[in-house]
Amino acid sequence: MVTNAPDPLDALPDDVAAAAFRRLVRHLRHRHDAQNIDLMGLSGFCRNCLADWIRDAGFEGDKAAARELIHGMPMDEWKAAHQTPATEEQLARMEASVAKNRVE
Repeated sequence: MVTNAPDPLDALPDDVAAAAFRRLVRHLRHRHDAQNIDLMGLSGFCRNCLADWIRDAGFEGDKAAARELIHGMPMDEWKAAHQTPATEEQLARMEASVAKNRVE
């Protein structure tokens, strides 16, 4: 549903939004058991998406720097320490979830 009504989220002070964002990122850093593939399958976004979004918002670092900022360590190190192989079920759930992200 498309509406021209203002989004109350836009009235949220930037310092409050920034604090909530930092809390989310720190929570995800703590919860290594929450795999990116599972986050994608449930919500259609993951840690890597957050890294992309901060770049879209003006972060001047490259993709690797943005991912390191979100993961709290270089991406290769994070993957080696915390990422498990994706199952066919996880991949299918992710694909179905990501399809819901498309805006037509």
